[in-house]
Amino acid sequence: MKLKQSWRWFGPNDPVTLFDIKQTGATGIVTALHHVPHGDVWALEEIQKRKDEIEAAGLEWAVVESVTIHESIKTRTGEYQKYIDQYIQSLRNLAACDIKIVTYNFMPVNDWTRTELNYRMPDGSLALYFNWTDLAVFDIYILKRKNARETYPANIVAAAETLHAAMSPADLDHLAGTVMFGIPGEAQQTVEKNAGET
Repeated sequence: MKLKQSWRWFGPNDPVTLFDIKQTGATGIVTALHHVPHGDVWALEEIQKRKDEIEAAGLEWAVVESVTIHESIKTRTGEYQKYIDQYIQSLRNLAACDIKIVTYNFMPVNDWTRTELNYRMPDGSLALYFNWTDLAVFDIYILKRKNARETYPANIVAAAETLHAAMSPADLDHLAGTVMFGIPGEAQQTVEKNAGET
């Protein structure tokens, strides 16, 4: 099997454009319909629209990352069967559009977690980044999850306490938004909500 160079793309609002990606030599795109609310069916029309956009740039939608598994499926609570059926329909719709590789993350609450989305590397490039201390600040002081302190090593708890004391409300909002960005559709829905309030 021949490997295909593919690139993660976060959709039309990604500051990295499909044209930028094509210049790297990549031929495949790894993306999702981030604007579709968590658990809803991915409509054929929406899948085909995104696929057409990618192909118009001379690229292929090679991998879906990811069709998010609704929290009710993970906990087998509420309308979990409805969400299973909707997940299956999304897979069928992707297959009908000839998209055959779908990844998934079975993590609780978030689809994936990073604590910085624009981490500056030594060479000046930007990368996604994860830091346990930052996550502990989110978990203990923002989310305020019951018994959160007990789930981290003492050195991380101490570092989180020091960091939290130095953070402004804006810093805390930024961290919360970054961690919550891993919930598909959350960032888009937040942008739309804020736009409606201005």
